[in-house]
Amino acid sequence: MTITVPTETRAVARARIGPVVLGTDLGPASTTAETDAIAAAHDGAVPLVVVHAIDPGRLRLPGDRFPQRFDQVRTTREGLVARLVERARAVGVDARVLIWDGDPATCIVDAARAENASRIVIGTHGRGLLVRVISGSVSAAVVATADCPVDIVPTRTVGDPPTDTTACD
Repeated sequence: MTITVPTETRAVARARIGPVVLGTDLGPASTTAETDAIAAAHDGAVPLVVVHAIDPGRLRLPGDRFPQRFDQVRTTREGLVARLVERARAVGVDARVLIWDGDPATCIVDAARAENASRIVIGTHGRGLLVRVISGSVSAAVVATADCPVDIVPTRTVGDPPTDTTACD
């Protein structure tokens, strides 16, 4: 899937030699995006900044009765993201992590701006139109507000050919 960013933004984005920012929910929908972001950082010889947002308003235990404790969720997610950083470093990519609390799209875009990112890579759940309308789409919100190219990477299964996800070439 190719996402087009306004022309004036593309010129600024091409001048950047900043890191690749990976926005991840650390779930199955982000697995392919994580792999692609590591490859993009490696191929571009730039750092990888892994951004994960914890939305406190969505922290619920199974059954939706009681909220989860933020500190417990953060500790669990730090362990998951540490494994992702190890994967990147194993192939020679300088990787670091930002775990922020708040709306995921806002956190990803704000982190990309703060890091002067050359691009953002995010996965997509591939949900239907109705679900996106009701619950919103992180990828759509990132594309609408980002100042740099955004690669939206659909989940691939074993045997699927790679998808061209390059934005704004």
